[in-house]
Amino acid sequence: MEYDEKLARFRQAHLNPFNKQSGPRQHEQGPGEEVPDVTPEEALPELPPGEPEFRCPERVMDLGLSEDHFSRPVGLFLASDVQQLRQAIEECKQVILELPEQSEKQKDAVVRLIHLRLKLQELKDPNEDEPNIRVLLEHRFYKEKSKSVKQTCDKCNTIIWGLIQTWYTCTGCYYRCHSKCLNLISKPCVSSKVSHQAEYELNICPETGLDSQDYRCAECRAPISLRGVPSEARQCDYTGQYYCSHCHWNDLAVIPARVVHNWDFEPRKVSRCSMRYLALMVSRPVLRLREINPLLFSYVEELVEIRKLRQDILLMKPYFITCREAMEARLLLQGVTAAGTWQLQDRQHFVENDEMYSVQDLLDVHAGRLGCSLTEIHTLFAKHIKLDCERCQAKGFVCELCREGDVLFPFDSHTSVCADCSAVFHRDCYYDNSTTCPKCARLSLRKQSLFQEPGPDVEA
Repeated sequence: MEYDEKLARFRQAHLNPFNKQSGPRQHEQGPGEEVPDVTPEEALPELPPGEPEFRCPERVMDLGLSEDHFSRPVGLFLASDVQQLRQAIEECKQVILELPEQSEKQKDAVVRLIHLRLKLQELKDPNEDEPNIRVLLEHRFYKEKSKSVKQTCDKCNTIIWGLIQTWYTCTGCYYRCHSKCLNLISKPCVSSKVSHQAEYELNICPETGLDSQDYRCAECRAPISLRGVPSEARQCDYTGQYYCSHCHWNDLAVIPARVVHNWDFEPRKVSRCSMRYLALMVSRPVLRLREINPLLFSYVEELVEIRKLRQDILLMKPYFITCREAMEARLLLQGVTAAGTWQLQDRQHFVENDEMYSVQDLLDVHAGRLGCSLTEIHTLFAKHIKLDCERCQAKGFVCELCREGDVLFPFDSHTSVCADCSAVFHRDCYYDNSTTCPKCARLSLRKQSLFQEPGPDVEA
């Protein structure tokens, strides 16, 4: 009988994993707590005083049932609406705070929290029934289809998750934002300003102070200060104004005013709006360097060479306009260099005048690329006129002062061109013999003979 009682106690204490009242939990009760009533069937028989207890904690069989496998996991995706998802997110946050730091369970809870937030964002920003094109404040937004490229919203300054969020890009100024942020945009498209008023601010960082802005962001009018309370004030080196951290991301750009006045190409911090404006204006020829800073040509030798090459291209232009082969080949547009880097059609102001420059032109001059490219184009054009095309060769000149030498062209380096009649002479002949063009002298004499008044009639 005693053996049966011992065996029953051993089995009930060690082999019943569902018995949660046995073991160390019995000793967790305080001295003042009452022990709950136990039925006689649940009570264990007491062993006589000398009999050993069969308690072997190290040999307890773990069947894996001591864990709670049947309760709902934290952050389980059972929520079907926004309210339930928000409640699940709050529960997951509380669990993360209660779990030990850097533990595996806390890391899993953080991952579940991220998934819950993405699911909530998907419900708040559905991608169904979204129009492909939306026009707002002169912006022309186009619905993007890329899902793998990670972008940043220009309005809320948060990441755009392309897999679950709908986002748009303005085709004019490349402004990117969530579909939910479209109605919150208050800044017009920068491309409209480029179209109507294409000019630069040529004063270096024209600062007026925070007081002139009423201590508010120049774009969104949010309160700012230099102490960072309530928001940090960031200065744009192009406009000289101050912006908040949402409108000024510390982007770097070359400032046109510093280039024109100081030949300084160091990138400076600018606001988002200024960066988009400068990016759209970089290839527009709106800088007339001779009027803005004429001393720049005496300081930068490369500019003098570029100006001479552009003047020669302008002298070649009449040959191409009257040449059928050049017009069919669209030589003035094709102008491809030997390296094939860029075409003259990207810089059509080079075949229209020799005064206007773009910021991209000055950047290429500073890098040494523009001089080499224009030299190759100059060689290509001269080869067509002087060697390849017989019609263009027939339009050459002969020096009327010495009447010797080869056929001359106005873009040759050893010639001089009359500013009045466009006649071409050897440079040495023109300056040694006379400062007056002989062709112009003949024309003036002919005009005098035509308009000379007749003498008085002789009486018979």
